[in-house]
Amino acid sequence: MQKFWYGSTARLGMVGGGQLGRMFIQEAINFNVHVHVLDSDINAPCKEIAHSFTLGSITDYDALYQFGLDKDTLTVEIENVNIEALEALEKLGKKVFPQPSVLKIIKDKGIQKQFYIENNIPTADFCLIESSSELNNHIDFLPCMQKLTTGGYDGKGVQAIRTVNDFSKAFDGSSILEKMIPFTKELSIIVARNEQGEIKTYPAVECEFSEEANLVEFLFAPADITNEIEHKATELAKEVIEKLGMVGILAVELFLTPEGDLLVNEIAPRPHNSGHHTIECNVTSQFEQHLRAVLNLPLGSTDILQAGAMINLLGEKGFEGPVFYDGLEKFLGDPGVHPHIYGKAITKPYRKMGHVTIAGKSLEEVKELAVKVKNGIKVIAD
Repeated sequence: MQKFWYGSTARLGMVGGGQLGRMFIQEAINFNVHVHVLDSDINAPCKEIAHSFTLGSITDYDALYQFGLDKDTLTVEIENVNIEALEALEKLGKKVFPQPSVLKIIKDKGIQKQFYIENNIPTADFCLIESSSELNNHIDFLPCMQKLTTGGYDGKGVQAIRTVNDFSKAFDGSSILEKMIPFTKELSIIVARNEQGEIKTYPAVECEFSEEANLVEFLFAPADITNEIEHKATELAKEVIEKLGMVGILAVELFLTPEGDLLVNEIAPRPHNSGHHTIECNVTSQFEQHLRAVLNLPLGSTDILQAGAMINLLGEKGFEGPVFYDGLEKFLGDPGVHPHIYGKAITKPYRKMGHVTIAGKSLEEVKELAVKVKNGIKVIAD
């Protein structure tokens, strides 16, 4: 185990300055670790709390390369970065976690799917197309989900294609067609690995999605599944991160079928929406765990402290402008309600503006309050 450093004796660079980076920095402050951020948004959520902030595009080779030259360790809060610049920095001896080789696999959904096939990791059947004109060649594959191979995030770049009538909605670009399968639950496992090869997993959580926004609407922890399914999901998540050889934190999204099988849907090489509840509900938050992993520190306990539910605060449809969280104050007196506001000044329809975690003694208790919070808070323009 390497000697740990505190404060400014070494420099940790975060590529991307959104809400994930903001929550990462909040945990890094507890360790007196200074985090330096690169982002193209002058009003990025990380800007006000980063040790230093550099304005520049994370997809531009020169901007990212120059940013990384005086850093000792670099990590990312989003996959859509210039991997070639990270590879060059890695060759200079910089620690880059997750590694550029891992980002290459995960950034492109087609390559990601091929990785599952080559490593015998269960996943839904799929095929690759280069343009929407090829859909006519795959009518027998319907119903399916079309996913752009690159550039999609937060529900964007995903389209359901159930019948030929949906072809008009299809993306005209490189994408995968993934067989639409019946499933009983959508689960997620957060798993972390450091350079020493130590691995820790968080208990599985259950996600419920909004079909309109194509984003997580509710998250419940722990998932209501059997011990056998929990064990299978945990072992599958460990297998994925080990076969990637990845250092950092990884979200493994899973489908649970009626037959009790688990299929890997997608993976994300960073803190993830399905792990936000860990800030209040687990001994070690996913953000602290990511910090521990990339600095090669002993990983923290992932034990559950209390049951939890998480609701994303999304910009309301029809509102764009200076943000106002209508109704938030009426829930602040309820025990277990923990708001997290991301510091974004402008709201847009379905934009992630924050989240609320509800923690309590039982899933029944937190689910009941979660529904009230979801219906009672509206993110609108002031």
